[in-house]
Amino acid sequence: MTDVAVLARLAALEIETPSWGYGNSGTRFHVYPWPGAARTVWERIDDAALVHELTGCCPSVALHIPWDRVDDWNLLGKYAADRGVRIGAINPNTFGDDAYRLGSLCHPDATVRRRALDHCLECVEIARQLGSTIISLWLADGTNYPGQDDLRSRHGRLIAGLEELYASLPTGLRLLVEYKFFEPAFYSTDLPDWGTAALLCRRLGPCAQVLVDTGHHPQGTNIEQIVAILLTEGLLGGFHFNNRKYADDDLIVGSTDPFELFRIMREIALAQAEQSTAFMIDQSHNVEGKIDAMIQSVMNIQTAYAKALLVDETQLAAAQENGDVLGAHRVLVEAFETDVRPLLARFRSEKGLGPDPVKAFRAGGYAEHRARARGTASVESAYERL
Repeated sequence: MTDVAVLARLAALEIETPSWGYGNSGTRFHVYPWPGAARTVWERIDDAALVHELTGCCPSVALHIPWDRVDDWNLLGKYAADRGVRIGAINPNTFGDDAYRLGSLCHPDATVRRRALDHCLECVEIARQLGSTIISLWLADGTNYPGQDDLRSRHGRLIAGLEELYASLPTGLRLLVEYKFFEPAFYSTDLPDWGTAALLCRRLGPCAQVLVDTGHHPQGTNIEQIVAILLTEGLLGGFHFNNRKYADDDLIVGSTDPFELFRIMREIALAQAEQSTAFMIDQSHNVEGKIDAMIQSVMNIQTAYAKALLVDETQLAAAQENGDVLGAHRVLVEAFETDVRPLLARFRSEKGLGPDPVKAFRAGGYAEHRARARGTASVESAYERL
């Protein structure tokens, strides 16, 4: 693919950032505060708008309800628009309430199931008011012990709840169903894998698709194969991009295994599925900055995508057809090892952006300004220590 063609495909790539990635977060052991971290949904939108300003490719921000709840959704939508971004996916919370100790839509108590479903229905209405096109649903439902609950009964409750939720979707709204093979439940999870999610989506209808979180798999899982199959079946709705080393670490995208990210992006590029697939980041910044870490994830996705577009598909197909195993592998490695930084610098220059958005953020005094404006100026700036 020519440089001009790569630049055109890059220009069409949009990446959604999550509101929750801009606030303070932590591990099971502690929350480490960061100077100037966003405290309200208004500040989170401000930070998302800054990321879009510096990268030029992040025009939407995902919300998490009730973390981002406001009294006037129209006002919030206007606030986002005034800052050059729009509201993206709406994410219901079915795990942060004491009532959900034994599950939400799969809970053995019908009262709790109704509570969880009503919350999801409320999120559909919020999405309608904000013009969002996606409900992104992750359920923490599962069990910790054999015999704790009947597995088939739980699956039946899940189907019933999702069918009612799906029936409520207005025209233009998609339901993306996310899966996770363990955590917080450790014996069974009610949506443990992409196959279960795909079966449910097929049952629900064409507006239900699978959401792949890149950190939600057992070690060694071939995620790009899952992506390829879901694309083939028309069931890939989107991603929650992050990276991990052992479990669901929610690290900076591509930080641990950039070759895996490249392989995933090649399947997207090969299927030309950029317009139908939602690219969303899902990260938890515990020991690093919030905004520059988000920008780094965006840059890593762009880098992997640019390399994926440079794969010589004609040469690769010939090697595959001739059974040239090493030759085929070398085609992929050659694209992966290509230095695309000059190409991305050209891409950003043509959009009026700096060649390195992280450097632009750090040099622009944005972190220090936020620390002062948000009442954390007394905390020693982490950037002064770098």
